[in-house]
Amino acid sequence: MSFCERDGPASGYGKQLLEYTGILFEMYYAYKEAKTTREEFRRRMQPLREQFEAVLQRAVDADIRGLSGSCADILYHREALWAFVDKTGIEPTNNHAEQQLRAFVLWRRRSFGTQSERGNRFAERVMTVVHTARKHHRHVLSYLTAVCEAFRTGQPTPPLLPSG
Repeated sequence: MSFCERDGPASGYGKQLLEYTGILFEMYYAYKEAKTTREEFRRRMQPLREQFEAVLQRAVDADIRGLSGSCADILYHREALWAFVDKTGIEPTNNHAEQQLRAFVLWRRRSFGTQSERGNRFAERVMTVVHTARKHHRHVLSYLTAVCEAFRTGQPTPPLLPSG
């Protein structure tokens, strides 16, 4: 939480939230390592959840520029924040999403990005196709070649997703 690196009262809120986040991960990893049951994990998370949200609400009420709005946004999306507690198979981090985007971030850095809105849209679309094709174990160059060939001959675009 970058809040704890700020000057003034924002730092105090950030340190509290960071402390609760440390406890949260301790409990989560105890559950993942089968040291506690799912029910025990959910039961133990409830008071932590309430305390975490209380700090967020105090930060909102403090009306601190650059902090209160962010905390209000987190509270607004609280269901997503706690989805890993309420539903199985969801991680408390966005590491998977970050890993998926890493190649595209590196590409953008090496190529100096795009120079126009049209270029931005093209890059976004191609990156989406590449990611989806890889996820479904499709050969990316073969698929893109088939798309270009279909366009050139006036045929329908081949489906990206497997049928059925």
